[in-house]
Amino acid sequence: MSEHPAGVPRRAAAPADVDLERVWTAVAAVVWRREPGWLERLAGRLLRSPGLARALLTTPSLLIPWLIATAVVLGAGSIATVSTGEPLVALVAPVVAAAGIAYAYGPGIDPAWELSCSMAVSERMVLLVRALAVFGLNAVLGLAASAASGAVAAAAFGWLVPMTAVCALALAAATLARSANVGVAAGLGGWVIAVLSGQAADGRISAAFTEPALVLPYLAFTACCCAIVLAATRVRRGTP
Repeated sequence: MSEHPAGVPRRAAAPADVDLERVWTAVAAVVWRREPGWLERLAGRLLRSPGLARALLTTPSLLIPWLIATAVVLGAGSIATVSTGEPLVALVAPVVAAAGIAYAYGPGIDPAWELSCSMAVSERMVLLVRALAVFGLNAVLGLAASAASGAVAAAAFGWLVPMTAVCALALAAATLARSANVGVAAGLGGWVIAVLSGQAADGRISAAFTEPALVLPYLAFTACCCAIVLAATRVRRGTP
């Protein structure tokens, strides 16, 4: 090293044949590398892809803080259902699931976004696995909260179909806008409109998830949203 006039050491220039960027990339890979846990190893065996398993377990809405928040919200809805008699779990569960589904797709909020884009597995497959995992977990938590609140069968299971439609809407909006926040807003807005429309037409706040005539429209809407997601995540010809 040489010294500045003031006696401060100055770092010597790197040799021309040394690629410092490549060196620091290797150092960062070692620093940030972590050994997979038992759950990730199990997911890797089930999915037959360690990279897909890591992308799944780094889904923002499958991390422990998010799951705790989901359980707290649904638990509060269960307690409120018992005390008021209103099916609040059925009203809250679709919104909670839609938010989780929207955050399964997250440029800018997903720590594994770059990883998922660079894997041999397609972005569509990563998104599909994540969405199914988030949906299934939220459905189980919602059903548990409904059972704890003693809700009748129509209210305990009727929200599963509208939840599917709201989740599909949130995912379609998130993938089109490339923003999880837009997906959450779309899912919340769509569910509020459905609940208010059902109340205005039938006079009951539970009409949106207990009316059998709405099942087919919900399923048709879900199919349309899924088609949008598939189109938005399509790998274009010539794209590496």
